[in-house]
Amino acid sequence: MAIRSDGLLTKKRILQSCVKLFLENGYHQTTMQQILKDAQVSASSFQNLFQSKDGVLLELVDFMFENQFSMARHVAGEALPPVYVYAAETALQITLTELNENLRQIYLEVYTQERPLAYIQRATAKELYPIFGPYQPELTEQDFVELEYGTSGLMRGYMASPCTADFPLERKLEKFLTLALRGYKVPEEELQKVLAFLGGLDIRGIAQRVMEELFRQLAMRYEFSLDGLLPPEK
Repeated sequence: MAIRSDGLLTKKRILQSCVKLFLENGYHQTTMQQILKDAQVSASSFQNLFQSKDGVLLELVDFMFENQFSMARHVAGEALPPVYVYAAETALQITLTELNENLRQIYLEVYTQERPLAYIQRATAKELYPIFGPYQPELTEQDFVELEYGTSGLMRGYMASPCTADFPLERKLEKFLTLALRGYKVPEEELQKVLAFLGGLDIRGIAQRVMEELFRQLAMRYEFSLDGLLPPEK
């Protein structure tokens, strides 16, 4: 039991260090030497738990995906159709990449590396079938897996293009969701209702809470602030 407890503490310490260093320096700029020094762990201990830096990324993806859908379900509530959950969750993902350039780099890496991307595609496809199945009852669960290949590429494309004065966050979310929901055959009238619902959310504040929950669960104190990419709300 003592060995297992020590292992869990070491794992948490590594995750704390990686989140901090990834956000401060960027995923690519963070070296293994920096992680080992900050977490105060040996290379062998790290490798036993994660094998590589990419292994840490996969661990964080698992948490962030679950936390994003949990927050989206809370935001949409039980009265609204499931399509609202999808809209809130995908809007959260895109908004998170606008909080900080290093966070954008992390998400782009997730949508590029084979293992994290495969996890995202499988997990999302499981959510898509009950959400969009009623709009296309002739499709199977496998069909939605294949559709998610395209949607995940669409997501990465929007994440990779930073918001500008001419392309603010609200416009980016509207464009992505219009393409995605039309692709899943959501009726136009309902699509417009979903966009109106999303427009009424404090999506920046919700995204900030997602990050705060990450830090809370890692039992860490770390100041995370917007770096000027998002304009202040009026």
